[in-house]
Amino acid sequence: MRGFGSLRSGAACALAVAALVFQAGGSAAAQRRPPVVVPQRGAFEVEVVVGGRTLERLHARGRTYVEALEGEEYELRVRNPLPVRVAVALSVDGLSTIDARRSSAWESSKWVIEPYQTITVSGWQMSRSHARRFYFTTERDSYAARLGRASDLGVITAVFFREAAPRTVPVLPPASREERNRGGDADELRGEADNSAGSAARSGSSAQMRAPRPKDDDYAATGIGRAVGHGVTWTTMSLERGPAAEVTIRYEYRDALVRLGVLPRPRYEGDDALRRRERARGFSPEPGFCPEPE
Repeated sequence: MRGFGSLRSGAACALAVAALVFQAGGSAAAQRRPPVVVPQRGAFEVEVVVGGRTLERLHARGRTYVEALEGEEYELRVRNPLPVRVAVALSVDGLSTIDARRSSAWESSKWVIEPYQTITVSGWQMSRSHARRFYFTTERDSYAARLGRASDLGVITAVFFREAAPRTVPVLPPASREERNRGGDADELRGEADNSAGSAARSGSSAQMRAPRPKDDDYAATGIGRAVGHGVTWTTMSLERGPAAEVTIRYEYRDALVRLGVLPRPRYEGDDALRRRERARGFSPEPGFCPEPE
């Protein structure tokens, strides 16, 4: 069983492997150690970002939703609010973003995030040197369907584990909104480099998703798109057995969100003339006579 580790702020990402002894709970001395009290700055967060813009989170039915934009590439910004390292098991459509396996969060490969840092995961990690971009597509075109594992489409989940016996860094002042939107410096530079290519650099499969989808395939899923450079390294890290937090986001296209009741059903969407006609009244309060037409 493995627990992976991290995307660092430097040029390379780091993946961490937790030894079996730590998964079993560690030594007796470690178990007697009092829990580490860590001052938290904000909350654990996962943001879905398209073209540099964070998609609005919609809260309904006891869940959090975002509206998928068909054919658009997206990335995930994941924030650690603690002064200690954490490892996050991050899955899209039920598949680990590191190795595409289905497993429990504890056994899954994990990204490691440094204290108070934000990482950006823009695609499926294909090797030590590159990833392939996430993009919104249909169920039939999804990466999970291609792998024959399409049982949990339309969901993004992050489960966070704190490092065992961590070295705590000093508490920092609250991050500004600009800081939080920017995320880690190195990741922002990488994101800018990815975005600078523009729509012309999108993969052929991603561009094709802009065409109307078949009526029997109306639901959102995540495809495997163009290759981008994304170097990773491995590191060893022991983790606390219980998760510190879990964040789950459901994503659907607008029509599905309307049917679910997450978004209101528009009565006359896109028809200004019909709205005008609905505002019509039979009489005006002003007295007078019929005017001559111009």
